[in-house]
Amino acid sequence: MLLYNTLGRKKMEFRPVRPDKTYMYVCGITAYDYCHIGHARSAVVFDVLARRMRHLGFNLFFVRNFTDIDDKIMARAAKEGSDWQVIAQTYIDAFHEDMDRLGVLRPDSEPRATEYIPQIQELCLRLIDAGKAYVAPSGDVYFRVRSYLPYGKLSGRTLDDLLAGARVAPGEEKEDPLDFAVWKASKPGEPFWNSPWGKGRPGWHIECSAMSAPYLPLDIHGGGQDLVFPHHENEAAQTESVCGHNLASYWIHNGFVQINAEKMSKSLGNFKTIRQILQNYLPETLRFFLLSKHYRSPIDFTAQGLDNAEKALYRMYSSLLEAHRALAGTQREKTALPDNLRDEWRALHQAFNDALDDDINTALALGHVFSQARIVNRLFENKHLRVSEAAGSIFEEFLQRALDWNTQLGLFGVNPHDFLNELRALRAKRAKLDIAEVEATLQERRRAREQKDFEKSDRLRNRLHVLGVSVQDTPEGQIWDIQ
Repeated sequence: MLLYNTLGRKKMEFRPVRPDKTYMYVCGITAYDYCHIGHARSAVVFDVLARRMRHLGFNLFFVRNFTDIDDKIMARAAKEGSDWQVIAQTYIDAFHEDMDRLGVLRPDSEPRATEYIPQIQELCLRLIDAGKAYVAPSGDVYFRVRSYLPYGKLSGRTLDDLLAGARVAPGEEKEDPLDFAVWKASKPGEPFWNSPWGKGRPGWHIECSAMSAPYLPLDIHGGGQDLVFPHHENEAAQTESVCGHNLASYWIHNGFVQINAEKMSKSLGNFKTIRQILQNYLPETLRFFLLSKHYRSPIDFTAQGLDNAEKALYRMYSSLLEAHRALAGTQREKTALPDNLRDEWRALHQAFNDALDDDINTALALGHVFSQARIVNRLFENKHLRVSEAAGSIFEEFLQRALDWNTQLGLFGVNPHDFLNELRALRAKRAKLDIAEVEATLQERRRAREQKDFEKSDRLRNRLHVLGVSVQDTPEGQIWDIQ
């Protein structure tokens, strides 16, 4: 399995540190607001990585943290006249609801920063004793960046580059403009914990160093591309200054999400939360959209992109439903399949796995999935091959492979009939259709067909057509959809 390592900037074969256990730590959310599509992308990417690693037999222990004390949390609490702990819990609960809907499996551990205050203080003490950190008169504790010689190894930035943009404002107590806080003295009215340096709270970077400490050295440390600097750079510097080894062997980062080719920003009015998106699209549509690009590439979120993802899912679930139908009560014949088709079918299954093992290339893997669906559709359309034993075997394998795709990608796992019905209802809602009128017309048409009144049946079909509804007559009855 090859993974792109930000540390070294190249693909590397994954080799776990320990023979019996693999540890992955991914930075989670700061719990002060509903999750946006960028959070969704990171969560889905590392969910697929965890699924694949377990499929390959790695004994993975997956940790994803919560930052539950932060300036933004306190600001939200002040704005709403609420308690900061209530705010944090509210948005942690909302995060779980959103991720559950997206099919993101829960990690093995979800530590919170406030659960690790003693460990954070102990780490600060070790840094101070080692001369890597110092206490300012105010009670702030700063990390000496220049004391860690490899600083910049992860982000590729040099100290000179960083210094060019750094300033020490009047009244600041830093020894060096590059130094960063590992402990912050609390201001009046802010939450605090007693420490050897007075009342205060942890800095952002030190939280992850403490929460990941029980699993060091990590095999994988992950998060969004925006975390490479300063968060992960600082986290590595302070951890490695006292632990004597690398924090992680592999650093993995997913790419940015843009909205209609612009950076997502509340100030631009293009900020998209998961909940807003799921008002108009099924969760699996959003998950499919996020996996349709390689995780390291930027992805441009557009309504057209979601519509295309929805159409692709419709085609796949229609093929899965047709495979179920084709297998039901059919007398199979011993008609041989063309050699090239049979060989292609076999090769595509391996190609799917190879794509995932090449840096979790879900875009390519999904391409191989749909190539398999196209083979199945070709068999459906050939009346002689459709009823052959060989085709029946492929239909069965297709359905079995869909179970595997669901296990590894979190896609194509819903009952096809249920998914297509849910999708039709949602598309009708977006089109502002009167579902009751559609259903009543379909019922009337069903009765007309039962009574062999095909003229009336055609009139009702035309009425549905005017409403924007198409109807297909199948052995299971009428299937309708938005035109």
